[in-house]
This record gives sequence, structure tokens and C-alpha cells, in this order.
Amino acid sequence: MKTSSLRVFLLGAAAIATTFANPVVTSRAVASDSDRVSLLAPTPPMGWNSWDCYGTTVREEQVKAQADAMAQKLAQYGWQYIVVDIQWYEPNAQGHDYKPGAALTMDEYGRLMPAVNRFPAADGGRGFKPLADYVHEKGLKFGIHIVRGIPRQAVEKNLAIKGSNHHAGEVADKENGCRWNPDMWGVDTTRPGAQDYYDSIAQLYADWGVDFIKADDMGSHLYQPAEMKALSRAIKKTGRPMVLSISPGPAPVSEVEFFQKHAEMWRISDDFWDDWSLLKKQFEFTREWAPFIGKNGTWPDADMLPLGKLRVTDKKGAGLTKFTPDEQYTVMTLWSMFRSPLIFGGDLPTIDAFTLTLLTNPEVLAVNQHSSGNHQSLARGNLIAWVADAPGSNDHYVALFNIGEAIENATADWRDVGVNAARVAVRDLWARKNLGALDRCEVALRPHGSILFRVSPQ
Repeated sequence: MKTSSLRVFLLGAAAIATTFANPVVTSRAVASDSDRVSLLAPTPPMGWNSWDCYGTTVREEQVKAQADAMAQKLAQYGWQYIVVDIQWYEPNAQGHDYKPGAALTMDEYGRLMPAVNRFPAADGGRGFKPLADYVHEKGLKFGIHIVRGIPRQAVEKNLAIKGSNHHAGEVADKENGCRWNPDMWGVDTTRPGAQDYYDSIAQLYADWGVDFIKADDMGSHLYQPAEMKALSRAIKKTGRPMVLSISPGPAPVSEVEFFQKHAEMWRISDDFWDDWSLLKKQFEFTREWAPFIGKNGTWPDADMLPLGKLRVTDKKGAGLTKFTPDEQYTVMTLWSMFRSPLIFGGDLPTIDAFTLTLLTNPEVLAVNQHSSGNHQSLARGNLIAWVADAPGSNDHYVALFNIGEAIENATADWRDVGVNAARVAVRDLWARKNLGALDRCEVALRPHGSILFRVSPQ
């Protein structure tokens, strides 16, 4: 190796995790004006969601096991949200599929309630309050998934809307129901009682102690600004700080100001799974959304991290992520440089050592949580570079990616990748190793591989 240049073949052995002495803590405050400008998420939220593991079937004991594991293994690194995904109200939900006409658990006001056979602590109308209390006792935060609209079964029964003189049939928009989930009709927000319905479900979630709401069928499939605004307004009325996550994408970039006013995070893509073609596409989405990272404490969201053990309830059986180790590093590096929310989808109680190192590298997590000026700085053939500023210093973060199918031998001056310096001291953040002062970067990246450096101008 030359003293003035760098040659890297990535990736080798997994980095060894060490304790993060300064965990990230999310402060919470809600603005009093009509816009949802807030400090609910001053840094990208970090947590776990049940979808990638359990699909529609997650049960109370499984959620508790995830919370136990997060408190033990991840909380000290800033991970804090435990989110129950879709169909928690369906007693007989199976796999990752939806069943038209399946019985749903509701109260007398048409508000969906946890299925008691899956969440026994919800018995007696207690809802998710006992489970949220369990999660909170672990020092964590609790979230749920909802689908836009009002239950079709509530409309069939024309149930009363709590807090109003109106009924479900008066506010339902049967021309704008969810196109992929058979449970819900849309809500026509121009009709009397519509806001009352959203107010009633938001207050229910606040009473349960919910901290995070993932609202589905709003950001795309089709874009639903009216119901998003109604839900955002309803959440604010409760007085409880609840992060609003809009799903799925791709959200229209032209509507960024609307998303910033009414949510803390929103999806920039459709569902992301462990498939290289989907990962490669994320480079386009992240480049496009980079100018809007972190504005007013809001976060474009590249979706969940399908790493570790996935598809626990799949008919074909559970298995580890299909991403190669190189691709897994690339996921975490891109998500960190883009400052996407980090929502892990794998099974935490059985997490393997390699996956744990991906989630607990404090120097990489610092990029995700605290860097600024993040943007793609170079696209040359199959080589992509991102650069960002490190807080409180003149240092920069530099990431290089090979999106091709062969080894990429790249030679570049630091200015080529966005660092205005001729010579820099380099630290490899994944290896947690200083590489010395270098005046050039000569990198040999394996297919789908990446590197992540902190560089200090000399």
C-alpha cells in the first residue's frame, strides 16, 4: 500500500461492536399552530417493526420478546420504538396475506381493537394500554400500524362515531377505499363527522399510550392528502406526542412541503425487501430526496431494514435475509448517509452476531443521527459517492458504493467525491480503524459493496 493512497477490498470480517456511551434520546414537543412542525423526531427514529418477521400474525408474547431483546441489546445505542404492524385487530390473520370479509375486532364506535386471542391483555376493552405499559417499563416507546379510512364492517352496521351525532355510513367514501387491503373504506373529509371519526381513533391511541403511528395507504397507492391532514390534526388535538409515519411510497417529491407540515417521516419508495434490484433503485430515490433530509425534524424514509431472520410465519419457513454481507453493509451505509429512519425488520431475540454489529456500530449510527449536508456527490459508471459533514468539526463522511456486478476499481481525488481538500486523515467506520493520511482514494469494491469513511482535512 502506498503511504499516500488507499486500496480497499470490501467487505471482510464483520466489525466488532462496542458499547455506545452516548445513546440517542429523542426529545418530544408539539407545535401549537395549525401546521405539524414539531420536534417529535429531531433525529431519525430508530426501532423495530413486526411486518418483516410476522406479517399480519404477530402476537402479544412475540412483541414482548422483541421489547425484551431491544432493551437488552439495542437500547443503549439509541434504538427505542417497538411497532405492531397491520391486522392486529383480525383474530385469524395468516402470513403476509389479507382475507376479504375476515372478522375484525371493533368497539361500538367502529374503532378497531386488538384481537384478544392474539393480545390477551387487551381483554375488557383495555386495548393496547397494557402492552404499551410493558414496553414503556423497558424504557422504550410503543407504536402501531393503521390503514387509512374506516372499517367496512363499521359502515355495514352504520355504527355511531364517538363524539358526534354522525354515523359511519355518513362519512365513508366507497369510491376511495384501500385498493390492496379489503378492510377499509376511505373517509370523505368534507362530510360532517369525518374529522370526528379521526379524532376518536387518535384519542383512543393516545389513551393507550401510543408513541408512534404508521399510517398506511396514504403516501401513495394513491396519494391521500385530505385524510393525512385529518389524521395529523387529530393527533395534535390529543395533546400526546405521537410520531406520524406515512406509508407507503413513493411519495411525490412535489408535495414535500405538505409532508413536512403533517408528518415526521414518509416513505420514498414502495415496500423494500431483501432484493438487490430494490436496493439499487433506492439510490435513485435517496438522491432525489436528499435536499429535504431533516427539515423541521422530518425525515424521508427509505423503509425498513430487512436484515437478520425474516418471514417467521411464511409458509416456506423463516430464513436469514437474502442480502449478501456486502449488500447488508451497503444498506446500512446508504440508510446512514441518507439519514433514513432505521426500523429493523428482523427477529431480535435470535439476532446473529453479524447482524448485531450492523445495528450497534456507534460511529456509523452517529452518521445517521447527527451528520448534515448529506448528498450524492459523484455518479460515475457503477461508482456512486455520498458525502456529509460531521458535526462540530471540519471533518466529512464519505461513502463509496459499487452498484455493478464486477469489482470496481476506482481512483479519485478527494475533491472528486465532494471533499475540498488535497490530503485527509482517513478512518474506516465499519472497521473502526485509522488508515492514515492519504492524498488519493484508490478503492477496489466488490460487487454491491461499499465503504464508509470519516475524513479529516490535513
